[in-house]
Amino acid sequence: MLYDWIKALHVISLIAWMAGMLYLPRLFVYHAGLPAGSAAQSATFKVMERRLLKAIMTPAMIATWVFGLTLAWMSGFYAAPWLQAKFALVLAMSGIHGWLARMVKDFAADRNTRAPRFYRILNEVPTLLMIGIVILAIVKPGL
Repeated sequence: MLYDWIKALHVISLIAWMAGMLYLPRLFVYHAGLPAGSAAQSATFKVMERRLLKAIMTPAMIATWVFGLTLAWMSGFYAAPWLQAKFALVLAMSGIHGWLARMVKDFAADRNTRAPRFYRILNEVPTLLMIGIVILAIVKPGL
């Protein structure tokens, strides 16, 4: 019974994390596309980006890791090849999270040098990682 509760909390935290991972680069697209002299709009985006990162994404990422590692330990799957592959993809997702956090700081300091197109493409990376993670978690291929 406890395992099922931890799994539910893992999925809930994952959904919250992924919502942020998909939305933050979209905010960057709009922020990077602002015309010069849009200080008020830029300030609004800075608040939105910071709050999304600090209040939703980072706590959700931490919870996803805690509940996921707990599940791996409780289930004994930690040595399974599919879980090792999933772990690698989640590490990559965490790296992207860190990179996005750095971009939030760059936007906050008005140091963004990238065009909106870059962020449109970046927006697809978490999606691709998520697809791989979900397939590994559900299908559990033997690899």
